[in-house]
Amino acid sequence: MTRPDPDEELVRRARRTLAVRHTVVIALILLAVGAVALYVVSREERAALAASIQQTAATEEDVVDPPAGSWIFRLDAGGALTATDDAPPGFPDRAALDRVRAGGPAEQSRIGDYLLVTRRHGTSTIQVVGSLAASHAETRRLLAALGPAELLGLAAAVVAGRLLARRATAPLGDALARQRRFVADASHELRTPIAQLHTRAQLLEHDLRAGVAAADMAPDIDRLVAGTRQLGEIVEDLLLSTHLTDRTEAGAEVDLGVLADAVVAGFQERARSQHVEIALRADPERPSVTHGREAALRRVLTALIDNALSHTPHGGHIGVELGRLDSPPRVEVVVRDDGAGLDPADAKRLFDRFARGHDDHRRFGLGLALAREVVTGHGGTIEADGAPGGGATFTIRLPASG
Repeated sequence: MTRPDPDEELVRRARRTLAVRHTVVIALILLAVGAVALYVVSREERAALAASIQQTAATEEDVVDPPAGSWIFRLDAGGALTATDDAPPGFPDRAALDRVRAGGPAEQSRIGDYLLVTRRHGTSTIQVVGSLAASHAETRRLLAALGPAELLGLAAAVVAGRLLARRATAPLGDALARQRRFVADASHELRTPIAQLHTRAQLLEHDLRAGVAAADMAPDIDRLVAGTRQLGEIVEDLLLSTHLTDRTEAGAEVDLGVLADAVVAGFQERARSQHVEIALRADPERPSVTHGREAALRRVLTALIDNALSHTPHGGHIGVELGRLDSPPRVEVVVRDDGAGLDPADAKRLFDRFARGHDDHRRFGLGLALAREVVTGHGGTIEADGAPGGGATFTIRLPASG
């Protein structure tokens, strides 16, 4: 049975937790909105009824034809009580009528589902009773409408909670994926050069103990130094790969002509030792300026020239050409060599991480893959062309600046 990936399980657990939290928060908000709506509607209904019976008590002269849902009780100066027909049982509130008739202030009260207003009107005392039944019916209608709406809102809260959780955990998943990729890249790339360096160090230690002359150990020392340089380049590639997805880093204008001149100058000594000529050709009248990260673009040119030197024999030539295209405005960098070339079948695959050639013998490593990631991250393109024994050409096109 396959064990679940710990990182994937961590992301799933975080996603579930966030989904539940988001759903609960949204559901509580919906319930709060519904409760506030019910409270406001109920309060407004009661306020409207209170205003209606207050108006009735102040203006009505008799008990005939009160507003719907209301009844009037009139106690005259002689103590005779008259009432609207079909008044609800238990009314009027005779105690309130007697208090007001005796000179007390107007009263407003509630008995069960009825509001009462009692006040003096001329020589008579009036009590108006209003039913809250209409308000309760309106509340029930609102509840009947809010119930399905709340259920739909809850379903929407579940969906929204899952979407928000997925979006919130996406950076976590990406970070864990980058971490796994970095560990895999590091173990894959460092295993062989570290083993080689260890073997060469052991051989040198054996030669030192055996008393071998320093001059005889010079080739092994040179190989050890070269191996440490290559190891440093691999580590630099790995570190660069952890930053390529950060698109928020501020960029600046980069003159590719100046940058290419510095990179080519840095390879001249190695090229002379290999009897390879490196020539830089650029049009000073049309500067090749783009917007981006200078360090990353420097690494791209370094990777391409290093790749060219690694596959160009003694007496070969490498050309670095800079130009500008007008439609759309682009700057172009071409690195061309007359070395071993490449099979057209490998032209696209060689930009994949740790890709191998179609014959499974040639290995491309990280350098070219990182070069493509940098170029595409700058909004550009990179292409490879060539033929076995006919050299290789790498073409970079980036948006022009200015």
